[in-house]
Amino acid sequence: MIVQLTGTLLEVLPSHVVIDVGGVGYELGVSATTAASLPAVGEAGVTVLTRMLVKENSVELYGFATREERAVFDRLVAVSGVGPKLALAVLSTFSPATLATIVTLQDEERMAQVPGVGRKKAQRLLVELQDVFAKDATLRGLVGMSEPAPRRSAVPDTAQSVTEEATAALLSMGFSPQEAQLALDGHEEAGASSVEKAIQFALKRLGGNL
Repeated sequence: MIVQLTGTLLEVLPSHVVIDVGGVGYELGVSATTAASLPAVGEAGVTVLTRMLVKENSVELYGFATREERAVFDRLVAVSGVGPKLALAVLSTFSPATLATIVTLQDEERMAQVPGVGRKKAQRLLVELQDVFAKDATLRGLVGMSEPAPRRSAVPDTAQSVTEEATAALLSMGFSPQEAQLALDGHEEAGASSVEKAIQFALKRLGGNL
């Protein structure tokens, strides 16, 4: 399994790149996001994370700028009916963090903006990815859902600790302290008593411009 390549960039296009490693040119399918993040053609010592997919009649390589993007790609191609091209189309449309927010909000309208994804497929993708993002440590971190710490007892989180952790998660996603405070206002009354539910509550409010 090839998981990483380091070499000289020979070609960079929105859909693929070619990297020379020891005199061998490897063509990698990439998202437009990864392509845009790479240095100019001719640059040496460039490292690209990869995923190799073996098919009946071919072996294909795909490249990624970040581990998060590769993790999302892995999860997308595992969904029935989603191939590598569609997975790259999703990653060309949304960053992993933005996709995580869309999944959390179950935002069908935004998911349907991906070329090749209609309303019905958007609904199915969101449902299938919701559990994936919640259970995968790498993907959970994209929406501030850190690995739960072991509990000493069955005593539930206090309202203060839930608010503090949810606020920290929103700040890590780029929201200002004022936005986080306003978005979380009223989460207890709404029944969002856990950190994950408080984050979802806040993201829905932020998505609706509070």
